[in-house]
Amino acid sequence: MANIPDQNDGHTAGQPEKRLSALSAVAIIVGIVIGAGIFKTPAMVAQITGDPGWMLAVWAFGGLISLAGALCYAELATTYPHAGGDYHFLSLAFGQQVSFLYAWAKATVINTGSIALLAFVFGEYMSKVVYLGPQSNAIWAVLIVVALTAVNLVGIHAAAWVQTLLTVVEVTGLIFVSIAGFVVSNEAPPSPALFSQTPPLGLMGLAMVFVLLTYGGWNEAAYISAEVKGGRRAIVPIIVLSISLITIVYLIVNMALLSGLGLAGLADSKAVASEITGRAFGVWGAKALGLFAAASAFTSINATMIVGARSNYALGLNWPALRFMAKWNAGRGSPVVAYLVQSSLSLALVGIGFWQRDGFEVMVEFTAPVFWVFLLLVGLSLFVMRWREPHTVRPFKVPLYPFTPILFCVTCGYLAYSSVTYAASQHAAHISLWVMGAGCVALVLNRIFTDAKNR
Repeated sequence: MANIPDQNDGHTAGQPEKRLSALSAVAIIVGIVIGAGIFKTPAMVAQITGDPGWMLAVWAFGGLISLAGALCYAELATTYPHAGGDYHFLSLAFGQQVSFLYAWAKATVINTGSIALLAFVFGEYMSKVVYLGPQSNAIWAVLIVVALTAVNLVGIHAAAWVQTLLTVVEVTGLIFVSIAGFVVSNEAPPSPALFSQTPPLGLMGLAMVFVLLTYGGWNEAAYISAEVKGGRRAIVPIIVLSISLITIVYLIVNMALLSGLGLAGLADSKAVASEITGRAFGVWGAKALGLFAAASAFTSINATMIVGARSNYALGLNWPALRFMAKWNAGRGSPVVAYLVQSSLSLALVGIGFWQRDGFEVMVEFTAPVFWVFLLLVGLSLFVMRWREPHTVRPFKVPLYPFTPILFCVTCGYLAYSSVTYAASQHAAHISLWVMGAGCVALVLNRIFTDAKNR
């Protein structure tokens, strides 16, 4: 791996420093994971599983798999702390070509696409509060991307403070929804008995795709591993605490929705959170939920920006043609240029997304196949690095090795298969191939540039 270059961006150049508190780190992880998805996927999972017992079991299993993956990441992050996160792990295990393709996918689709999608969710809810005209959703989407980029350019302290505040608001909103579900529980039609019918394995896989999409983001903790106060020892409890909190919150929300709407009502609902709060607290309750949902999208965008810019920064460290992104402003504690690149790509996707159909489902088709393939490779990198460097000091070792990483890798492989199958059923499987094909072309051009520079 290349060393961090000595650069001067006009202020102070440097590299990541330990500025994040444990609370801020937990807020960033929770804020990434608990996003707008929890307001949409419960209905889809209820419809797919068709059974309240299996519905809750899938959500619990999603938390278990996320914890298994997080423990694998904890070993990698504490042994090889780096602002590049899983990009760095893939580079160590499989070389810079594989890690480049992953960083390419994150920069062009995974992170920036998530930012664009969440920006539209934010725009939809904010337009109900302040309507800005026929293109209100898109205008709000652009404004939030620009505003949050500006906040993050101020520095990591400002971004972390905003993240902590918004995470509190976000969790408060989910508590609000949960209370509403239990308040109107006597109005819900009866649901079938738990585990009275078992969905086919293929449908269980599809349900897990949506559940783990909603859990998605826990792996981003690796990107802040080099900036957390307390060093390597702090990473493990931060990750475990974050995943545990997220799993508890998700189970409570799903039980409340099931209690308030019943299985059939939940499966048929298009806006579960608004519907349940409207029933419990009237019109003003539904409007208040709209603000909480907007705050949820806001929180996820901010957290995704924090870790996404660090992925771009790590990419710039290792490729001369992209070295302009490897400038770290020590005074602000942030990769300024990497943020600007990310913002530009996100705004471009906002423009493209304005003309597309349902953005949530399109993003699943677009990102899931690529995401799960690379997450599988990260899991495999744990085995590769243990075999290649058996004597390296590991401050934390994943428990129940090799069973825990095997469980994680098998699940990733199955979800990659399920994601490809789902995308193919929607005639969208070719999109992932285009993304990776473009990444291969970019890789070749970077190689040519590097070779020419070294002559």
